[in-house]
Amino acid sequence: MSGTTRTGGRGRLGSALSGLAVAVGCVLFLGGFAWGAVLYQPYTVPTDSMTPAVTAGDRVLAERIDGADVRRGDVVVFRDAEWGDIPMIKRVVGVDGDTVACCDAGGRLTLNGKPLEEPYLRSQGWGGKEPASPSKFSAKVPAGHLFLLGDQRMSSQDSRVHLQDATHGSVSRGAVTARVDAVVWPWRGTLERPQTFAGLPGGVSSPGPVRLVGWAVAAGAVLILGGAAYGPLTRGRGRRATAVTGRG
Repeated sequence: MSGTTRTGGRGRLGSALSGLAVAVGCVLFLGGFAWGAVLYQPYTVPTDSMTPAVTAGDRVLAERIDGADVRRGDVVVFRDAEWGDIPMIKRVVGVDGDTVACCDAGGRLTLNGKPLEEPYLRSQGWGGKEPASPSKFSAKVPAGHLFLLGDQRMSSQDSRVHLQDATHGSVSRGAVTARVDAVVWPWRGTLERPQTFAGLPGGVSSPGPVRLVGWAVAAGAVLILGGAAYGPLTRGRGRRATAVTGRG
């Protein structure tokens, strides 16, 4: 009798813990999805203009932000009537008051007269003997605007195409809807903030909470599956123990 009582007590405790695990898992799983839906918008990249950071067909998560929070080096999603009034994705290389030009004697992009090292271009051959842009240009960024370039400078349709506009190719900060945080399909993880701009006024932006959202969803899934599996496993062990006792 005492053995049965102890077994029953352990069973009730195990059932309570498994129920708690499922409940906490549901909170984390559903809460993580809800949190992600509020903070992030999914976006499918339509072209290779941002290769190699993101390529055509990639699915990315872009954090919803205010245009005032954009920093140099950010990869942003924006929509501007002068650019076709469709969602586009480019990298911010200049902000309010900057002068962006190309190229210096070493073929590098310059920002306010100082050359920039652009490691995000390296894997496609840029930054070595090839210039940072196949076309030369110089533009002053108006207040409240951003100068945007694609990482694939040979083919990207970006601020260089709009230099004759009243804003010298720049886009209003208000046109920005989100900042790309991670490439989720195919999975390549979070986008690193380029340290090229870290020492400049305003620095670089901080990563969004996409990793925390992912961990919350993953942890919730594990707890739900683990808690749900406890009951069948316990019943299976109980039947085996009963069978053994009966034979004894």
